[in-house]
Amino acid sequence: MAQGSSHAHTSTPHRVAVIVDEGTNPFEVGVATELFGLPRPELGLARPLYELTLCAPAPDIRMNHGFFRLSGVAGLDAVDSADTLLVPGRPDNVVPRAASVRDAIRRTHARGARIVSFCTGSFALAEAGLLDNRRATTHWRWADSFRKLHPKVLLEPDVLFVDEGDVLSSAGSAAALDLGLHLIRRDHGAEIANAVSRRLVFAAHRDGGQRQFVERPLPEVPDESLAPLLAWAQERLGGPLTVTDLAAHAAVSPATLHRRFRAQLGTTPLAWLTGERVALACRLIERGEERLDVVAARCGLGTAANLRARLRRETGLSPSAYRRRFGPAPGEPVST
Repeated sequence: MAQGSSHAHTSTPHRVAVIVDEGTNPFEVGVATELFGLPRPELGLARPLYELTLCAPAPDIRMNHGFFRLSGVAGLDAVDSADTLLVPGRPDNVVPRAASVRDAIRRTHARGARIVSFCTGSFALAEAGLLDNRRATTHWRWADSFRKLHPKVLLEPDVLFVDEGDVLSSAGSAAALDLGLHLIRRDHGAEIANAVSRRLVFAAHRDGGQRQFVERPLPEVPDESLAPLLAWAQERLGGPLTVTDLAAHAAVSPATLHRRFRAQLGTTPLAWLTGERVALACRLIERGEERLDVVAARCGLGTAANLRARLRRETGLSPSAYRRRFGPAPGEPVST
């Protein structure tokens, strides 16, 4: 399945295989299980979004630091039926993966499936030759080692994740959640991704270009959390809301607000505001609103032309293509 796309109205779940190799980090396996392996009864869907299979090169696998062993999972031939292959990280990145693992990654990519790495799983993708002359990221702590081992890769060490279409990579362990939600949003739209993020009690959308490591100096006042301001702004996206308005509501200068956004979210107030407006536009289209001028007005993007440009930049799709992929199926009731 080229580009790893799974249409919102397909009749079969998108199949995800996770390679659990010797020394794999349990956290990233847990993230994959949580995002792609659990039922979502709260969504009211007739079938699961994904079908998850854990597979390994041996019947008994020792996890990172020997905390536990994993057995009873499928063999590596399970990758041959996967729409997406996910490769978690491990700490011993200088030691190459087994030939069987590298071969499994190569043949899965060769037949058009989507390949995804979490954290230092990007080392395995590079060893398999999938990242030469392509953008990728990894955990900042191993960026120098990665460059030395794989100089042909266009490493971006200061972002949360990189989406190259058929090959995606995330940074440090928690960024696996960001990339996973990005995949769900790409496969099934913003509405479902938001529902999954609410269940996780996790930020619904952090753009891949945000920084991996955010400085958090001790505050000079007891609480400078942006959460109340963000909630206030999200209720007013359709109005003429500006960065100056955000700063005034927070009772700080625009410069101070900019510093707080950089420190707490790793982005700027304007970028956050635009991202929230695009996410709202996506939800409106998914719910069946076909009038682009109405969508643009309700999400604060102003004009249909601006909506088209912003949506294409954020999702790679025009509004009509987004509607065909994620909007209501023929005969479905339209939600307002």
